[in-house]
Amino acid sequence: MPHGVRPLPTAPFAYNPRMLHVEHLCKEYPTAGDPLVVLRDVSIAMKPGENLAIVGPSGSGKSTLLQILGTLDRPTSGRVRLGQIDPFALSPSRLSAFRNLELGFVFQEHHLLPQLNVLENVLVPTLAGSAGGEDWRERARELIERVGLAERWSHLPSELSGGERQRVAVARALLFRPKLLLADEPTGNLDRASAERIGSLLLELQQADGAMLVIVTHSSALAERCQRIAELVDGRLAERVR
Repeated sequence: MPHGVRPLPTAPFAYNPRMLHVEHLCKEYPTAGDPLVVLRDVSIAMKPGENLAIVGPSGSGKSTLLQILGTLDRPTSGRVRLGQIDPFALSPSRLSAFRNLELGFVFQEHHLLPQLNVLENVLVPTLAGSAGGEDWRERARELIERVGLAERWSHLPSELSGGERQRVAVARALLFRPKLLLADEPTGNLDRASAERIGSLLLELQQADGAMLVIVTHSSALAERCQRIAELVDGRLAERVR
C-alpha cells in the first residue's frame, strides 16, 4: 500500500439502518480473452452526513463504481446495502422506486427537460409515481430558493446559464431527501466561479439534509473540500489519510 493511503473501512457485521455499506465489490466485463476487470474488492462504509470524493485517472472505473452505487449497473460480485436494503435483491418495480426515493443523482450534464420550466424540472421525480400523495411543490420551491433561483422558477432551461441549470439539477436530486446523493463530475462543464458555487451548494445542502454524498471528480479543488478522499487505481479503492 503506498504511503499516505489506507484501504476504506469494510462494513461491520451489524448493519446500521442509515449507513451505506459496500463489501468486496468486483466488476468485470467478458471479452474474447480474459475478462476485463474494472473494480477489485472495493469496500466502503459511510455514515449520514459524510461526504467522499473519489478521484483517479480517466478509465480507472470511477463512473462504473458510481453507477453500481446508483443501481444503474450490477456488480459481478460483492454486496451493496443502504441500511437494511440490498437494492439488487429487489424486484424491478421495487428497485425503480428505491432508486427514485432513496438516491439522488447529479451528472456532468444537467439533463433538464427543455420544454419544462425550473419548477417543473425539479418536480420531474414525482412523475414516477413512487412518492406517495404528498404535495411536493412546497419542497421544490424551498429547494429552488436555497439554490438561489427563487426569481427564476418559471424560466425554461434555455433562459438559464450553465451554472444555473446545474443548480436546478442539484435541487431536483434533493427533492425526496435521498439518503445517498451521487455526483459524477458535477462541475466538469462549468467555469471556475460556477464550479465553486455548485461545489458549495452540493456540500452545504448535503450537510443540511444529513445525506451521504459521493462525488466522482477530476477537480482537486472540489475533492479537497470533502471530508474524505479516496483514489481508485487499477480497480482498487484506497482512502488518503487527511
